[in-house]
Amino acid sequence: MEFLTALRGPFDDQKPSLFEILSEQQLNSLLPPTLRYLLTVATHRYPRYLLRALNSFDELYALAMLVVERHYLRTRGGSFTEHFYGLKREKALQAEIPRASARAPELVREALKLSDQDIWKNLAVMVALPYLKRKLDESHEIEAPRALLGANYTRMPANPTLKQRFMHYYKWFIRNVYPSVHAAYYFSIIAFNLAYLFDSTKYHNPFLWLIGTRIRRMNAADFKAIEALGKPKPGNPPSAATSLFNPRTMGPRILGSLSVLLPASIFALKFLEWWYASDFAKQLSRKAAENLELPPPIVSGLSALGVKMSPKKSGGDDEKGKKEEEGRNKVPLAENAPIATLSLLPIFTVSAPEDSELCPICEDEITTATACQTGVVYCYACIHKWLEGDHPKQEEFMADQAGKWESGQGRCAVTGRRVLGGTEGLRRIMV
Repeated sequence: MEFLTALRGPFDDQKPSLFEILSEQQLNSLLPPTLRYLLTVATHRYPRYLLRALNSFDELYALAMLVVERHYLRTRGGSFTEHFYGLKREKALQAEIPRASARAPELVREALKLSDQDIWKNLAVMVALPYLKRKLDESHEIEAPRALLGANYTRMPANPTLKQRFMHYYKWFIRNVYPSVHAAYYFSIIAFNLAYLFDSTKYHNPFLWLIGTRIRRMNAADFKAIEALGKPKPGNPPSAATSLFNPRTMGPRILGSLSVLLPASIFALKFLEWWYASDFAKQLSRKAAENLELPPPIVSGLSALGVKMSPKKSGGDDEKGKKEEEGRNKVPLAENAPIATLSLLPIFTVSAPEDSELCPICEDEITTATACQTGVVYCYACIHKWLEGDHPKQEEFMADQAGKWESGQGRCAVTGRRVLGGTEGLRRIMV
């Protein structure tokens, strides 16, 4: 749309397009819900300390933005998100002075710079007005459904106090008048946006028109002034030790670093979005699991190859076979054991029993059946102790093999595959 205004009259290269302003407003509107979501997640973990802050989020956010926006208006000439898009705020003029802006940009910048009174007016539009609108919207969402419940929920109580009388008229305003005010607010913004788009006004917002402030692009003089803020004054150069921890300079440094934190957080968010949306992470996890193969399922009464098992041997043969099996389980072969990725040590595992009704760890009948993420079923007590690393079999084996083997802590006892979430990754089987 910039070419349209150039056809009608002289082209103003410092006037931002409507789409730049709408992008800045969209970014600014995303900050409160994003911070509220992060605070909600943190409150789930530490409710004792953060619950009050979450309940008073709107007030805390308004106070924080009051400090941040005041700092950016005084030092950068624009709001926090406007500085991200290279925009600024300045006093509005009745007529443009392009020749003076080209010849003496520093003088024009100082002449149009926001005064302290203008800064407080802009803070009222940038901070107080959105806070008031959020509160009115929340009240309307609560009070509007109550009007459908009948007069018992909307009438004034008998012998009302001053507070009850005020709340009654406030709720009446929210139910009956505020919807019209809300519609008029958005219609006025749309009208100003269309007028700004076709170069009929200098203001894209009716409230900026009321306070006499307009949005402009930053020029070379603005960037020079911002760069000069970080340099010490020539008459009083501070030492490095005192300037870092000086309360007068620490606050502006922290607030100024937010302009670097915002694009870094956006990049991190987009990277995480790409990571979980693409197949790259899935391919990495698939390659990591290629070396660890799951054993085939074993059905009771059948061997691992599907051949029917031979009948039980006599008592002496059974005892002899158990002793040989215990000897094999006590000292497993490192060649057959899975290898840990980080330490490159063999992982202590147990062999799967021929009878699927037996626990692979204790080799007794399964009690309180619990499935691991690999699909192998154990006794709950056995696999819980195995994942914690304090099962008697592990302790007995690692007494002589410490530093040569991994105990299998946090891993499946049969496959040696790591169990995500530890003991929380176990699932009880209801039979």
